[in-house]
Amino acid sequence: MRPLKQLIRFGREQALSCLFPVVIFASLALTKTVPLPILPRYDWLLIISLLIQWMMVRSGLETRDELKVISLFHLIGLALELFKVHMGSWSYPEEGYSKFFGVPLYSGFMYASVASYLCQAWRRLKVDLIKWPPFWMVVPLAAAIYLNFFTHHYWIDIRWWLSSLVVVVFWPSWVIYEVGGTRYRMPIALSFVLIGFFIWIAENIATYFGAWEYPNQADAWSLVHIGKMSSWLLLVIVSFLIVATLKRVKAKDPIV
Repeated sequence: MRPLKQLIRFGREQALSCLFPVVIFASLALTKTVPLPILPRYDWLLIISLLIQWMMVRSGLETRDELKVISLFHLIGLALELFKVHMGSWSYPEEGYSKFFGVPLYSGFMYASVASYLCQAWRRLKVDLIKWPPFWMVVPLAAAIYLNFFTHHYWIDIRWWLSSLVVVVFWPSWVIYEVGGTRYRMPIALSFVLIGFFIWIAENIATYFGAWEYPNQADAWSLVHIGKMSSWLLLVIVSFLIVATLKRVKAKDPIV
């Protein structure tokens, strides 16, 4: 029974860590099925996102340091959204007062929700990193992955080269986490894949409820291409590297 109890404990901690993303998905579903008065849907989503963010910090579910990280991800996400919408990668077809160059401001909270999950899971599961690569390797790699989301529109797409480099750099690295007083470990590369896969599932749910729209979904919703998982995988890697680096700087203690 102990493995089952540990699995239940692990699932509970994961569920609590996903509170921000769950609220966003619930809001997408609610505003899609129940028309809200006065304001367009995108504006209600922005208000709900701001409200849940305020409540989480006010209640202590998120710390002020975690809010700083989440705000950084919000800005990073909005920059990517502005560029991708401009290039026609996806669109936000509905009206909204809070749209900026075709991008509703609530969209940044979808990236922030990934950061919220990482920060909360990190704290709840008491995550430690073993054999973490040095700063001079991690930061340029994260920057190159993020920049490739922009440059592949004008140059060759090097995502698979970057993915291979991630495997090489992080091959000896492990993530240690605690469940019910017992420590477990997992290869960091595997954790990247698992998180990327579940975000791809979340992306299908989000597009179904009209969070955004890919060109092939203009007439009717269809499953997001499995190839998109590679993009989410790389985005998760960037997110994880930023959170891990900030945690390391905050602790002022090198990770070995």
